[in-house]
Amino acid sequence: MRALRVDRTRPAADDPLELIDLVEPRPAPDELLLRVAACAVCRTDLQIATGDLPPHRSPVVPGHQAVGVVVEVGSGVDGWAVGERAGTTWLAGFDGTCGFCLSGRENLCRAARFTGWDRDGGFAELMTVRADVAVRIPAGLTDLSAAPLLCGGVIGYRALRLAAVVAGSRLGLYGFGASAGLAIQVARHWGCDIHVASRSARDLDRALALGASSVGGYDEPPPRPLEAAITFAPAGSVVVSALRAIDRGGIVVVNAIHLDGIPAFSYDDLWWERSIRSVANVTRADAREFISTAAEIGIRPDVEVHDLTDGNVALRRIETGEVVGAAVLVPGRGIDPSAIARPDPPRQPPRT
Repeated sequence: MRALRVDRTRPAADDPLELIDLVEPRPAPDELLLRVAACAVCRTDLQIATGDLPPHRSPVVPGHQAVGVVVEVGSGVDGWAVGERAGTTWLAGFDGTCGFCLSGRENLCRAARFTGWDRDGGFAELMTVRADVAVRIPAGLTDLSAAPLLCGGVIGYRALRLAAVVAGSRLGLYGFGASAGLAIQVARHWGCDIHVASRSARDLDRALALGASSVGGYDEPPPRPLEAAITFAPAGSVVVSALRAIDRGGIVVVNAIHLDGIPAFSYDDLWWERSIRSVANVTRADAREFISTAAEIGIRPDVEVHDLTDGNVALRRIETGEVVGAAVLVPGRGIDPSAIARPDPPRQPPRT
């Protein structure tokens, strides 16, 4: 089978993904074998390929947002059948016996393993996934629509929950990439009053089109103090900006696997029971709930489609900020560049 593998980390400009032929994998007794239909590209894949995240396994096939068809079921697996669609998330496995796992917080398990980092991922024609972490894909979602939801969408949903966002909350989104573009659709569905902060005029226009009530730069205060804020930019200074924008008792959730450090700030910005917390990985329940919600309320990501062989092109476009929404790799053995899907004009999701 064809796959894109990182044998040696290097800058995106130097094409860190190498197209190779690998022996087709076979599922272990607790696994499914998927024929990959689409795999979205995450900034984390870029960080793994360039070495910003230290390698856990080398060489490794990246890609943790894959959707495919089950073509073989491991001998010990119940509840899955050949021909069903399944998706993968960042969470690839856990021990199932520690206190975190037994309390439904397997995302915090110290023995957790991650797709495309600890085991080969979806930048390939075939991949294996543990059956207990595989996500069922509802009929209402296409492969291309579902793939970007499996990381940015799910972790954005978890961040909303950790920020204690409820119907009508005054919410801030700091940074407006693919994950925030999905989180705003959920928050709009919940009837939230949303402020979006970004340095990009293009992203602010997109946020308004998706239903933001107000927009501004990172250091511009929102019209009213926020009850919660989620930061998506990998810059610690943005965390401080969000903290200064929330009201007494407010929560800032940091949605980043890698941050450049938080600068010193006045204790007055944290006083009055404001809090900062991080979001780490996702649970199986997060994935099930969000994918079901996405199908129910019609969440659709903006995507641009690339053939598997153009994985390095997708990484460079993510690094330079050219991708609006999500880049998705399709192992289609040749895609006419003129047919690459570009984002439709943004649309406002329905309120309830």
